[in-house]
Amino acid sequence: MKFAPGCWLVSMKSGHSDRRIRTPGAGLLRAGGPVRDRDIRAALLGRLRVQHDDAETRIIEELGLCQGEARVDVAVVNGLLAGYEIKSESDTLDRLPGQLAIYSRALDQVTVVASPTHLARITKMVPIWWGILEALTTEDAIDLQWVRTPAPNPEPDPLAVAQLLWRDEALEALRRLDLTRGVLSKPRRFLWERLVDAVPASQLGAIVRTQLKAREGWRSEQPRLSCGGRSRPGATS
Repeated sequence: MKFAPGCWLVSMKSGHSDRRIRTPGAGLLRAGGPVRDRDIRAALLGRLRVQHDDAETRIIEELGLCQGEARVDVAVVNGLLAGYEIKSESDTLDRLPGQLAIYSRALDQVTVVASPTHLARITKMVPIWWGILEALTTEDAIDLQWVRTPAPNPEPDPLAVAQLLWRDEALEALRRLDLTRGVLSKPRRFLWERLVDAVPASQLGAIVRTQLKAREGWRSEQPRLSCGGRSRPGATS
């Protein structure tokens, strides 16, 4: 099978079917060179944009989690908050144990997208509910194939979920629920704790996902990190 220059092969399995889609990529793979993060990222983003071509989904790159302790490479926000972590041939797995702990607290689903060189170790390192996509090189393309599909996170941490809200967003959520008494001037951690104490986990997750999809200024505000970074210029923390 031949592909036009600059295109990536994306394999998406759904049930027993396997459909292949050409999506625009960032360029050709370097002949003889290792597959890099940006190579896999281009294929992954192409796949996700085709799969989630709807107004109910937002795709976010480099989403900060747990007060800036980590950033997940790609997050997909719709009825779930799903994270994708890329491990290319050029990467090591040194940070994966720390990422594992943080992602398992804040995300509803997690998938590692990995080059074949890392596959055996990753399979042993990550929980059974994490998904694994193998990034295979096919001529001038990246072929993403499921090794294991993700399952729901069995034990997310509601506080880590609440920390995805900036301070003003948390305060607005509390206002809508008539829960602001005693916390209007408090630092953000008190707002997160009030939400965790007063709102069921499923409702809290829905509040956070709705806000992430509606949030403006991702690029300009990105250095603040959405999980515990400052909420707005001039806001107290």
